[in-house]
Amino acid sequence: MSVSDLSGGAVYSEGVIAVTALDDSSCSQAEQLAAQLKLPLVEMSAEVGFDLLLQVAESGIRLQPTGKKAPGATYADFVSGAVAHRRQFGGGKGQMIAKAVGIKGGVKPQILDATAGLGKDAFVLATLGCEMTLLERSPIIHLLLEDGLLRAANSPEVSDIIQRMRLHHANSIEWMQTQADQGVRYQVVYLDPMFPHSEKSALVKKEMRSFRPVVGDDLDADQLLDAALAIADNRVVVKRPRKAPFLAGRKPSLQFEGKSSRYDIYPLKKL
Repeated sequence: MSVSDLSGGAVYSEGVIAVTALDDSSCSQAEQLAAQLKLPLVEMSAEVGFDLLLQVAESGIRLQPTGKKAPGATYADFVSGAVAHRRQFGGGKGQMIAKAVGIKGGVKPQILDATAGLGKDAFVLATLGCEMTLLERSPIIHLLLEDGLLRAANSPEVSDIIQRMRLHHANSIEWMQTQADQGVRYQVVYLDPMFPHSEKSALVKKEMRSFRPVVGDDLDADQLLDAALAIADNRVVVKRPRKAPFLAGRKPSLQFEGKSSRYDIYPLKKL
C-alpha cells in the first residue's frame, strides 16, 4: 500500500480542512499529502479558520476537529485501545457480526467490505480468520486507514491479522460493477453505509463528527445493495442503525439485532 494511489481529486469547501505537521520530521510528508489531496498546508499556529486538521506526525496521521468543544482526534489504530480490547475480549465467533457474515465451525468466508471506513469491523473479521478486501472511496479516510494498517503491519501482535486485509481506494459501486462484469465473486459482501444523522445523534461518536465534513452521507447507499448482490456468491450483510429503514427499501430474509444497530442479511446460497 502506498499514499501515491490517492486520487487527489476530491474537492472540499474552503476553510473546512487543512494539513499540518506536528513535528519537524513530518514536514516533508505533510507537504506531499497536501499537494496530493489539494488541501492547504498550514502551521499549527495558523489552524484558526479550519474545521478539521489532517495532522501528520511520526506516530501516525490523524484527523483533528478544531474549536473549544471539539472531540479528540480520529485515527486508525489496530494495536491498542478499543480495537485491541475487542480482539482479546470481544467474544470471538459468538459476536453478532460473526454470526451475520456466516462464521461458524471451520467456515471463514472471503469477505468484501465495500464501506471500510477506519476498518474496525474488517479487523474483527480478519481476527476471526476471514480474508478481507476493503474498499474506501474518501481519499482522507483511505489515508487514515492505510496509515493504521501500515503501522499495525509492523506490530508482532497483529501483523498476521493485517496480512488478511487488502485495501483499495475506489468508488465501491463502480468497483463492484467492474469486478462483477469480469466474473469476480466474493462469498460475502459487507456494507455499513453512512446513515443521515439527526440532531440528537450528531454528537454520539467523535468519528462521525470528523467524518461528515469529509465524506457526508452516503446518498448513493441504495445503489450499493444492487452492486453487492451482483458480486456476492453467498450473502450480502448490511449493518444499520437499529431503527433505520431497510437499505433500498428491501426487506432482508434474516436479521440480527443489537441495542443500537442491526445486521440485515440477504442470503443467496448456503455458505
